[in-house]
Amino acid sequence: MNFLLEIRENIFISYKAITANKLRSFLATLGIVIGITSVTLMQTAIEGINRAFEKSISAVGADVLYVQKFEWFGKEDWSYYRNRKDITMSQFEYLNRNSQTAVTMCPTVGTPKTLKYGDLSLENVFVIGSTNEYQTTFGSNMEDGRFFTSKESDGGYPVCVIGTEIKNAFFENKDPIGKTIKIGSFSFKIIGVVEKQGSLLGLFSLDNRVIIPIERFFRLFGGKRSLSINIKAGDVKYLDDTKEEVTSIMRKARKVPYGEKDDFGVNQQEAFKTTFESLTSLIKIIGTLITSLSLIVGSVGIANIMFVSVKERTKEIGIRKAIGAKRSTILYQFLIESCTICLLGGFIGIMISFPISLIINAYVLPTAMPLWVIILGLFVSLLFGVMAGFFPAWSASKMDPVESLRYE
Repeated sequence: MNFLLEIRENIFISYKAITANKLRSFLATLGIVIGITSVTLMQTAIEGINRAFEKSISAVGADVLYVQKFEWFGKEDWSYYRNRKDITMSQFEYLNRNSQTAVTMCPTVGTPKTLKYGDLSLENVFVIGSTNEYQTTFGSNMEDGRFFTSKESDGGYPVCVIGTEIKNAFFENKDPIGKTIKIGSFSFKIIGVVEKQGSLLGLFSLDNRVIIPIERFFRLFGGKRSLSINIKAGDVKYLDDTKEEVTSIMRKARKVPYGEKDDFGVNQQEAFKTTFESLTSLIKIIGTLITSLSLIVGSVGIANIMFVSVKERTKEIGIRKAIGAKRSTILYQFLIESCTICLLGGFIGIMISFPISLIINAYVLPTAMPLWVIILGLFVSLLFGVMAGFFPAWSASKMDPVESLRYE
C-alpha cells in the first residue's frame, strides 16, 4: 500500500513539474511524437497490406493447383519459360482422366478484349475461356443468374458470365441477364454475374473479366495458346499428394524423359505467401531501423532535459532526502516523470497517426490500426521513457543530501 501511495505521489509531482515547464516538456516530447507516429504508421501499413494480401490471395485458392508452362517467381530468365511447349487440351484431358486425388479441374485461357454494349465500351477486359467446371474449381458464387452448363461448354455456345465491374459499367440500373454484349466483334448472351471478388494483390481486378466456353474461345480467338490447368484438391492437407500425382501425370502427358527437369510448373498459393512474407520482413527490418533512430534521438533529448531538471531541483532533492525520502523514492520520482513525458508523446503520436492512416488507406494503400498497434506504440513510449530517464534518476537518487542543501 505504501508503495502505491509513493507512486501516486510521484505521479502528482511529475505532473506539476511537466506543467510548470510546458514549452520544455513539449519540445522534449517532440522526438517521441515523431518516432511513435512513424512506428504506428509503419505497423498500420504492414497490417493493412497483410490483411489485403490475405483477402486477395483467397481468390487464388489455398486448395487449388495451377499447372502452367512457367513457375511463379521462377529463377530462370523469362525466355527460358517462353520457349517451353504449350500446355494443350489433350494434356488437360489426359490429366483429367488419370487423376485420382483431384476433386475437380478446369482449363483456362485468356486474352484482353474490348467489350461493347450499345454505345458503351470497355477496353482491356480479360476474357477467359473455360469449361463448366470453372465455378466448382474456384468456388465462384453467382450474384445473379447462373454459370454455363456442360452442354453449353462442350457445344461452344455464345453465352458468357460477367464480373461486377462490367455489370456496373454497362447495366447500372438494369438487369444484365439475357442482354447481348459484343466481345471484340462477336455477340454473346449474358447468363450470369459473378459475385464481387476484389483485386489480386492489388495488381489487377478479378471483377473486370468475362468467362465464356473454351470451345467458343478457341473458335473465335485462336487455339494456339498455352492453357492453365486449375486443379482443386480434396483438402489442403492432401495438397502435396495431389501435387505429386499431377506432376507425375503431366510428365507422362508431355513425354518428359526420366531424370530430366519438368518443363512445366505446378504452382500454388504458398509461392505468393513465401515471396510476400520475405518482402514484408525486409520492410519491417528497414522500417524498424529508421523509426528506432527517431526514437533514440527523441529519448536522448528527454535524457538531456531530465539531467537539466535534476540539476535545477538539486535543493528540492536534498530537502526530500533530509526529511527521510529513500533513494528509491527519488529514483521513481524522476523515472516516472520521464515515462510520463514519453507516454504523453506516445498518445499524441497515436492521435496524429490515426487520421493519417485513414487518409493513406483512402488514397494510397490499405492500412489497419488494430488494438495491438496502439498498445505497441504506448509500450515503446514507456520503454524509451525508462531508458531516457534511468541515468538522470539514478544520479538524482545518489545525491548527498548535505551537498544538495548547500547547492545554489
